Amino acid sequence: MMAQFLDIKQGYPDAMLFYRMGDFYELFFDDAVAAAEALDIALTKRGKHLGKDIPMCGVPVHSAEGYLLTLIRKGFRVAVCEQLESPAEAKKRGGKSVVKRDVVRLVTPGTLTEESLLDARRHNFLAAFAEVRDEAALAWVDISTGAFHVMPCSHLRLSPELARLGPREVVLSDQSAANLAEIVSESGAAPSSLGRAAFDSTSAEKRLQELYAVGSLDAFGTFTRAELGAMGAIVEYLEITQKGKLPLLRPPVREMTHGTMQIDAATRRNLELTHAMSGGRDGSLLSAVDRTVTPGGGRLLERRISSPSRSLSEIHTRLENVSFLVDQSRMADDLRAALRKTPDIDRALSRLGLERGGPRDLAAIRAGLGAAIELSEQLCNAEALPEKLMRASGHLLGHDDLLTLLEDALIAEPPLLARDGGFIASGFDAELDDARQLRDEGRGVIAGMQAEYAKLTGISTLKIKHNNVLGYFIETTATHAEKMLNPPLSETFIHRQTTANAVRFTTVPLSEMETKIHNAGGRALEIEKRLYSTLSRAILDRAAQIADTARALSEVDVACGFADLARSENWCQPRVDDSRKFDIQGGRHPVVEAALRRAGEPFIANDCDLSNGAERAHIWLLTGPNMAGKSTFLRQNALIALLAQTGSYVPAKSAEIGIVSQLFSRVGASDDLARGRSTFMVEMVETAAILNQADDRALVILDEIGRGTATYDGLSIAWATLEHLHDTNQSRALFATHYHEMTQLADKLDGVENATIAVKEWDGEVIFLHEVRKGAADRSYGVQVAKLAGLPQTVIARANVVLAALEKGEREGNGAKAMIDDLPLFAAMPPAPAPQKQEPSAVEQSLKDIHPDSLSPREALNLVYQLKDLLPQ
Repeated sequence: MMAQFLDIKQGYPDAMLFYRMGDFYELFFDDAVAAAEALDIALTKRGKHLGKDIPMCGVPVHSAEGYLLTLIRKGFRVAVCEQLESPAEAKKRGGKSVVKRDVVRLVTPGTLTEESLLDARRHNFLAAFAEVRDEAALAWVDISTGAFHVMPCSHLRLSPELARLGPREVVLSDQSAANLAEIVSESGAAPSSLGRAAFDSTSAEKRLQELYAVGSLDAFGTFTRAELGAMGAIVEYLEITQKGKLPLLRPPVREMTHGTMQIDAATRRNLELTHAMSGGRDGSLLSAVDRTVTPGGGRLLERRISSPSRSLSEIHTRLENVSFLVDQSRMADDLRAALRKTPDIDRALSRLGLERGGPRDLAAIRAGLGAAIELSEQLCNAEALPEKLMRASGHLLGHDDLLTLLEDALIAEPPLLARDGGFIASGFDAELDDARQLRDEGRGVIAGMQAEYAKLTGISTLKIKHNNVLGYFIETTATHAEKMLNPPLSETFIHRQTTANAVRFTTVPLSEMETKIHNAGGRALEIEKRLYSTLSRAILDRAAQIADTARALSEVDVACGFADLARSENWCQPRVDDSRKFDIQGGRHPVVEAALRRAGEPFIANDCDLSNGAERAHIWLLTGPNMAGKSTFLRQNALIALLAQTGSYVPAKSAEIGIVSQLFSRVGASDDLARGRSTFMVEMVETAAILNQADDRALVILDEIGRGTATYDGLSIAWATLEHLHDTNQSRALFATHYHEMTQLADKLDGVENATIAVKEWDGEVIFLHEVRKGAADRSYGVQVAKLAGLPQTVIARANVVLAALEKGEREGNGAKAMIDDLPLFAAMPPAPAPQKQEPSAVEQSLKDIHPDSLSPREALNLVYQLKDLLPQ
């Protein structure tokens, strides 16, 4: 057995080998040591190899999925090795023959299909990057849904595209892996490599033609050699990991970079589009706007948030759908109620295609097709239905025969596994019903035969009995036996045995029935398995049409979700055109507003108009204190533009937005110490990426450029950056800064306007109004913010002294150093006096003994006068 393990393991040196032994998957040698640590399970030993103990650990087969998920999340790959025959079959070859085993599947992060291993509301993409001469391309597939896409992609675009897609695994050629593995790992994906031959475009074209059973790929579009190479590498990788059982892949869809808003990885991170800074989904834009009720709708929404459209016609079509459902609120609620009954059709279909499905996947298809008919009826009854919803409605129908078959064949709630049986409804198959009757009612069937034979012979005392030697037999007394031993009854009853007190017979029907009863359970299960295969094939024969239905359901779900969001949150329909407009009235940050609402606090809405520069850039230079809401204001306008091009209503009173081609954000401070980058270096790298790429249709938000270095260095960098945005990039931009000197640029550059966050001072305290107004701030209120943060009073007092000296030196032109030289040292300042316990005042002392509930109105009035007299004059 160990020789067999080592032989199989040799073919999968980079994967843990789950070696099936009965009801367990066993791991040996280094695999066992690593798995025991990763899974926190006991490490034992089994036998010896080369004189040393063999480490071993194992996991039960019935709960293996949970262990697989843990290993995959920790970066391992797992080769699943199954028994290909029973021990009884192995013994036929000889007493010491080892059961045949082989790897049936290689489990990797990008090839998961099990429901328990996947996030229902997120895609699980496997990607491949190919280079052919001067061309490069990226292909990606989700084998759990069948979605297959490809696009041209240069080295420069690889990182942003991986950030957009969020694949779990990326396949690279052996040559590319050395240069690109780090980029892939930074995106959060696991890099995998294949030989160069897997990316050969000629072989890839043949591989794809075989996969789709076509003589040419022309019907799917025109692909470059690099695109063919990337798609071919994915198919090759799937053949390797799935051991030849390819999933149901939809025809590849070619995407173009100009079709969606370009958003780089830093911007996605800063704006928290699909994940919050903390790493989870909560706190992200996606979490705040997700009102979908189906897994497929959730995945489609995430795709749209990650890839806002730049096609005006597509944006207007999506907004038209949402507008219709906002007006038809009753209908939208009914549609959502029907959608809630819809399981994950795409993933059920994929599991059936990979032969990893079960009866519940059949039931999921049944439930999904039933809900589709209900939705179609509701949509067809609507007046003035938008064209896209009308097309979706058409894809919801056409499955009547299949739905009838599934409804007739399946029970209401089938078991998880086909091997458990009991999922086919009674009355669907006569042969199955007979087998079940024999299995469940064998005694009743025998009793019926006994009554029949008693009537035939006229012997009322005739009995059918059973023992382990004869099985079922007919028994009667010797007196009555003579009748059965002679014609004509002897032709029916066959003598088996004579005892002292009775004679035993059998009949051909009784012998057959005995065999049937003994085999009824296994026979019933075999019939159900055969029927399962028949039902699966009936579904897979219509896989393309069912996939279209699933897409239509997701489309309706997203539109209904956006409509529900717009109604409940009082969002407005944006006007999106091909101009350079950007006029947001009463804009709000969707995530921050929701958080404040939970805390019972209002959100202060603000306007933002970057439309004045119709021919040139228009930039707002935003000044004001920290904590006043500058970063929120910057982010909310970027998110409003993104939501509008996603096809959603937006959190504002009104919004006019010219198409945004690129969205760039440099907000917040972070470092990258693992790559030797300081906070300032990260800031400069991200700023450089913006200035080198932003075009005149981009929207740029920048916060505190240059703050990570010396004051004059930072000011000069921020100044030059703003000028470059204005003169060269000519982008629409929001530029927040604490360098008040930069407000002078509004007088020098036509496209720059000053704006500030309003504050109010009251009794030495600063009150943040969170209102954006035209104009410039003259101070940053940093010391007041430090006080709010809880810095010691001595530090606040000292900071005020230093600030006053610096401001005086600035006004008098003496220079900061001269003024600081005149300041007393911090250590020389007297420490703040310890707080002393104050004696209660006369008013407090008087109130202490008062019981308000016992006072009459007259006494209460007199008390007010008495207390007033006690106040110090």
